[in-house]
Order: sequence, then structure tokens, then C-alpha cells
Amino acid sequence: MQTASTNICERLCNKSIREISLLLNIPRSTVSGIITKGKQLGTTATQPQSGRPCKMTAQAEAHSAQKLPVVCRVNS
Repeated sequence: MQTASTNICERLCNKSIREISLLLNIPRSTVSGIITKGKQLGTTATQPQSGRPCKMTAQAEAHSAQKLPVVCRVNS
């Protein structure tokens, strides 16, 4: 029995970057970057980033922004 990843590999192997881009409907630069990353690192998984992590996540920032009071200035 074949898995989904096996089917995708069979369809995309031996195809050009342009053909893969058209089949998957994603930009050629993205396809090229993924292929390059896979060849260099041996994986396409996200790697650890350098630097200090953010104190608040994007979801927490959005939640706190909703709670801020709206201040309106009325010209008199």
C-alpha cells in the first residue's frame, strides 16, 4: 500500500522546478528554496532560530490589543 508522500514523490520526481511549481500552484522561488534547503540540511523541517524568543506570542498580542480602550478626541 502506498502512502500519500510516496504518491507525491512519484509524481514530482524527475520534474523541473517550473513543472513542480505549476503542479502545486506555488511560486518557483518557494520550490527552489525548499529543494535547496532539503539538499543542504537533509530535511525541510524548521530549524532553531538564533536570538531571544519573543516575550509574547502573536496570539497574545492580538488578544491584549483587543482589550485596549479606544480614546476619541472631540474638537470643541
